[in-house]
Amino acid sequence: MTAVAASLSILRPTLAALAAAGLLLAQPLARAADAHGDGHGAAPAAKPAAKPAAKPAAADAHAEPAKGGAHAAPAAAGHGKAAPPPPSGADPMDTLRDKLAQKLGAAKAPDAPSPYVMRVVAKSGEELHGGEAGKVIKKLRTEKAAAGHKADPHAAHWSYGGDGGPEQWGQLKPEFAKCSSGTRQSPIDIRGGVKVDLEPIQFDYRATGFGVIDNGHTIQVNLQGGNAIEVGGRRFDLVQFHFHRPSEERINGRQFDMVAHLVHKDPEGRLAVVAVLLDRGSAHPLVQSVWNNLPLEKGQEQGARVQMDMNHLLPADRRYYTYMGSLTTPPCSEGVLWMVMQQPVTLSTEQLAVFTKMYPMNARPIQQASGRLIKQSN
Repeated sequence: MTAVAASLSILRPTLAALAAAGLLLAQPLARAADAHGDGHGAAPAAKPAAKPAAKPAAADAHAEPAKGGAHAAPAAAGHGKAAPPPPSGADPMDTLRDKLAQKLGAAKAPDAPSPYVMRVVAKSGEELHGGEAGKVIKKLRTEKAAAGHKADPHAAHWSYGGDGGPEQWGQLKPEFAKCSSGTRQSPIDIRGGVKVDLEPIQFDYRATGFGVIDNGHTIQVNLQGGNAIEVGGRRFDLVQFHFHRPSEERINGRQFDMVAHLVHKDPEGRLAVVAVLLDRGSAHPLVQSVWNNLPLEKGQEQGARVQMDMNHLLPADRRYYTYMGSLTTPPCSEGVLWMVMQQPVTLSTEQLAVFTKMYPMNARPIQQASGRLIKQSN
């Protein structure tokens, strides 16, 4: 009893503060303090009965708190529900323990050796903040986490300079990884080709309808079906052709004013590209036909009212260089069969200026040949 009384003497100020905060009944607190004496083990002397006095509302833990009064905060913490009065004859210390447990979200441990052992369980966000509030908080946290990993649409837009330039292509999107990690990339500086009797490319081109589109990276011409090439025992259909300035390919270090890439695809999806080098000279009728049908807006295809015969774009000399490479734009897919015509064709200075006004530079830098075999026609 001496230890208990000493402990209660130490706790007396704390218990009084809790009572003032609404955690305890003021009256049971007084009884608890008196019941255990003055800290020396002596029973308290009987006190003469006093006339009951009217208690102020703030001192009555069971009274309805006034708006904005001392009990407003505890009521809110308990979701507006008043705590039930303790049963008659209840131990004030039990009352204190139960109220503290209620505030801390604790429960009596079923396997505890003593009824005074409590287990505190962390509450979820919804329990702490209310069902709806918890959902809102959870949603905000999820959106914040997602925003931290959201790709920037501008960062993923590739270009030929600045932040989205060729040096960053491989980091812009996972599917662009080959642009930086590939070992068979294009374009290359074609040097030291092995001269052999290359199989001639069989061009099966004919006059067809076409449309012109400015795709934001180049001027592209989409052709209707019926055009194809045959090489290496395979047939590749011509899908489209487009331009680069200056030429992406170099021949023994020499770069040309422009190049046209004729993109073909076989039924299995394999690609074969014929590159026609363009050098300044006389005007080219087929190039002029493309310029005549330039669309006024990017991304909108302008259908031509005339037909185009792709045989007119090819040089008279059909000898070529060939090697295995990649697309020269993202995603830089490898396994592309390249055939670069040895003889360039011409376009006028005025025709060159038309493209230069829209795309002064849209050529990928030269890539490492990495020991690839390059063959050329005798």
